[in-house]
Amino acid sequence: MEHAANVPAAVVRIGNASGFYGDRLSGFDEMVEAGVDVITGDYLAELTMLILARQKQADPAQGYAKTFVKQLERSLERVAAAGTKVVVNAGGMNPAGLAAAIRELAAGRGVALPVAHVDGDDLTGRAAELGLGDPLAANAYLGGWGITAALARGAQVVVTGRVTDAAVITGSAAWFHGWGRGDHDQLAGAMAAGHVIECGMQATGGNFAFFTEIADMLRPGFPIAEIAANGDSVITKHAGTGGAVTTETVLSQLLYEISGARYAGPDATLRLDSISLAQEGVDRVRLSGVRGEAPPPDLKVSVTEIGGFRQQLTFPLVGLNIEAKAELIKRQYDYGLEVSGLPRPERLEWSLARTDHADSDTQEAASARLTLVARDSNPKVVGRAFANVAVEFALGSIPGFFTESPPVEASVYGRFRPAFVPQSTPTHTVHLADGERIVVDPPAQTLPLAPTDLDSRSAAPSEPAQASAARAGAEPEAAPAPTDAHRVIALGELFGARSGDKGSTANVGVWARSEAAWEWLRTELTPARLRELLPEAAGLAVTRVELPNLRALNFVIEGLLGEGVAYGARFDPQAKGLGEWLRSRHVAVPTHLIPSPTAQKAEHTQ
Repeated sequence: MEHAANVPAAVVRIGNASGFYGDRLSGFDEMVEAGVDVITGDYLAELTMLILARQKQADPAQGYAKTFVKQLERSLERVAAAGTKVVVNAGGMNPAGLAAAIRELAAGRGVALPVAHVDGDDLTGRAAELGLGDPLAANAYLGGWGITAALARGAQVVVTGRVTDAAVITGSAAWFHGWGRGDHDQLAGAMAAGHVIECGMQATGGNFAFFTEIADMLRPGFPIAEIAANGDSVITKHAGTGGAVTTETVLSQLLYEISGARYAGPDATLRLDSISLAQEGVDRVRLSGVRGEAPPPDLKVSVTEIGGFRQQLTFPLVGLNIEAKAELIKRQYDYGLEVSGLPRPERLEWSLARTDHADSDTQEAASARLTLVARDSNPKVVGRAFANVAVEFALGSIPGFFTESPPVEASVYGRFRPAFVPQSTPTHTVHLADGERIVVDPPAQTLPLAPTDLDSRSAAPSEPAQASAARAGAEPEAAPAPTDAHRVIALGELFGARSGDKGSTANVGVWARSEAAWEWLRTELTPARLRELLPEAAGLAVTRVELPNLRALNFVIEGLLGEGVAYGARFDPQAKGLGEWLRSRHVAVPTHLIPSPTAQKAEHTQ
C-alpha cells in the first residue's frame, strides 16, 4: 500500500469524502487524487433515516444513498487498481441493496471489486418486542468491528447501515493497525479523528465562526486523518484545495453535537477532556494524548416515526404598526376557524420575527414575518381548507396584506426519538462477497456512562417574564451599559461557537481564543446566563461541561428542537445557527480582554 511523501508507513491515511447525503460528488474524486489508504463517507443524518425509511417502505429495493453509487462510478477503475479501501454508511435502510448495486456497476465495467456489507442495526421488525413502539424505522448505532472484520477478510468496499458517524473511521483504523477490543485509548484517538472529519468540510473551514480569517473559502477541501498506531492523529487536507486546517477549525468540529466530557461510542468512550491540539504546520493539526474507556453497556437507537401532518403559513407585515397587525391577523384567523366550523388543530403555534427595519430602502427590509404552524394527526384538519381561512379575510384585514405562498395541502412530518438497547440486542453481521457471514460479538468489557466532575446539569427553571415577552415579539432587552473597566461588545468578537442538534436537544460549544478570555468565559457563561442571552432556552434544562484542555464550554439545551429536525419546532430546526446567535449577543467584558485581532489570533495558534 503506497503512502504520501513524508507520512510514516505506520500511519493510515483516511480521507472523508461526504459529510451528509447530498454533499458534493467531487469530494470522492478529491480523495482518490490524494491517494489516501481509505475513503470514507457519512450519509446518515437523523432526517436522512426518515427519508430512506419512507423510500424503502414504498419500494423494498430502495432505502440507500444513491449518490454514493454516482461518486464511486466516477473513479471506479482508479479505486480498484490502487487497492484503495472504501468504507461508507450509505447503505442506510438497505445495505444489501447498495452492495448489490455496486457489484452490478463493477461487473458492467469489467472491474474486480470485492464488496461486503454490514447490517444488524435495523431493529424495526422487533420494535414492539423491544418496547420501541410501532415506528417507521428503528436502527441501533453499531460500532466499527464489523467494518474491521470485512476489511480483514479482503473486502475493498464496505457499506453499512446505521453505524456511528465515527465508526467508518475507527473500524478502518483498527483493521490497519490490528487493534483489539480492549485498546480503548487507541480507539478513542480514532474516534476523535473520526468526529473531526466525518462532517467533511466543517473540519477545513466550513461553518467556522472566524471564516473571514481564512484566505480561500470558495470551495474548502475535504479532510484527511493520518492516524498512528497509538491513536494519535494529524488532521490535514489534500494540497491545493481551499479552506484551511487550523487548531480552531478542528476544535470547532470537536465541539459539534457533543454532550458531556465523555463522548460515548459502541466500541469505546472518548474522554474529550483529554485531547491536546497543536498546529504542526500549514494545514496540519495534531490530536494527541487521547484517553479512552470501555464503551457503555447499551447502544443508542434511532427511532423514526411519522409524527403527523403540518401546515405552515407566513404573513409578511410591512411598515408601521407591526404588533397591531400581527394581533389582528391572529384574531381574524381564530374567528375564521370558529365561524367556518372547521376543527381546531391539535397544535397551533404563532411566531413573529421582527426582521423589519425603520425607514428601509427596500420593501423586504421593511417587513416582519408572522408565521403560523399547525399540526394534527389528520391531514384534512390542517389541509387546504384550513389554509384557505386566510384567503377568506385577505381583503378585509391589515393594510398591505399578502402571504408568502398560496394555500397547499398539508405535508407529513417525522419524529425522531432516541432509545437504548443492550449491546447484545442487535445481531451485528458482516456479509462477505462470497456469501460468508460473520457475526460480531458485543464487547466483553463495558462501563456505564456517568458524568464527570466537569459536567453539571441545571434543571429547567420557571420561565422568566422577559423570555415570554421575547417570544411574543416584544422589543429585545437593552444592551448592558459600559463601565470604565468594561466594554460592551458582541460575544463573538472574542469567542468562537459551533452548534448542532441531537434529536430534541441542541448543543452549542463556545471556545476562548486566549487564556485570559477563557478564565472570564468559564465564570461568566453559566446556564442561567446562557438562558438570558438565548431567551428561547428559558424554562429548559441546560447541561454545561467545561473542557479546559480546549478552553471551551459545551451546553446541551434539552427540548429546544421539539421532536427533532423533521418536526420543525423552530425556523432553524437543526440549531445550526444557534451558536452564531449567541455570538451576536452583547455582553460587557473587561477591557483588558480585548486585544488587537492579530494578537488574538496569534495566541490561539501558538
